[in-house]
Amino acid sequence: MKILSTLILSITLLLAACSPPPVSFKSSDITGVDWGRRLSLTDHNGQARQLADFKGKVVVLFFGYTQCPDVCPTTLLAMREVQKRLGERGSHVQVLFVTLDPERDTAQLLARYVTAFDPSFIGLRGDTAATAAAAREFKVFYSKQAGSEPGTYGIDHTTGSYVFDPQGRLRLLVRHGEPADSVAGDITLLLDGK
Repeated sequence: MKILSTLILSITLLLAACSPPPVSFKSSDITGVDWGRRLSLTDHNGQARQLADFKGKVVVLFFGYTQCPDVCPTTLLAMREVQKRLGERGSHVQVLFVTLDPERDTAQLLARYVTAFDPSFIGLRGDTAATAAAAREFKVFYSKQAGSEPGTYGIDHTTGSYVFDPQGRLRLLVRHGEPADSVAGDITLLLDGK
């Protein structure tokens, strides 16, 4: 019995030593969450889009609105910088910007806005119900706040970005303000199949 126990322990230790070390992302690893699996909206060119359309690429998904004064433009600028740091591998990354303001963010406005940051970026929109469904699916908070002038408003909203691996699985939550080098490193790991 002692020999059998020693043999089992030896095999277990040997197998543990052969296992690759766990992947260490800089962003929050949310692999395996049971949400963020569906998205069905229209892109800024009028084409119906789903997450499955982008399989084979790393997808970075961000919710915001075009009149956002700070978080949205800085996030899109940061993603442009991430793609630049990835070099040629940046062509294997798709940035998707989902508007939380379908009342003001027309397809034409979204097209001008997102492509001003990078021509490959895609703006997505839906009607009020589709926008609410997408936000619920990704656990995104958003709320209109009255502006200083009558009839104006801003939108408070969740500021993280969601990152999918090339197989279409939600893997990471990137906090707003995460350094471009860290995000590029995490995306490189996903492109390498980690």
